[in-house]
Amino acid sequence: MKGRLVKTLLGSLDAAARLLRTSSETPAHLVTGKKGEEEAYFYLRRHGYTIVARNWRSPRRRGELDLVGWDGGVLCFVEVKTRTTREVKPAEAAVDEHKRRELAAVARDFRRRLPAASALRFDIVSVYCEPDAASPDITLFKNAFSMP
Repeated sequence: MKGRLVKTLLGSLDAAARLLRTSSETPAHLVTGKKGEEEAYFYLRRHGYTIVARNWRSPRRRGELDLVGWDGGVLCFVEVKTRTTREVKPAEAAVDEHKRRELAAVARDFRRRLPAASALRFDIVSVYCEPDAASPDITLFKNAFSMP
């Protein structure tokens, strides 16, 4: 119940923000990506994750961690990939070797801020926001890759 209320409130705030700015201000792919990250956040919450950071950036490294959360006693670094179509290649395929190294470097910086070492893993969430679909199609890939 509480999650639905928060999601409804955030949706209302997003709608109000869209009314206050022109459509040319934000490129369509960024709007799609932001929507996918919102959907992934609530999806993970429904599946028991406790999210502790969103869009976390290191002061020393390039890149960002889309979502960071606990799944039980495991610290999870979650990369969200959003697409509007399945025609080219799967969304999760965009997390190539270069992206994995970048995520691992940022994750190391995040982990240094924790008081004690803990188990960790990298998850990928693919979100398809197809125009005719009633709701997005979301897939979670747990332990999608290990730290290079």
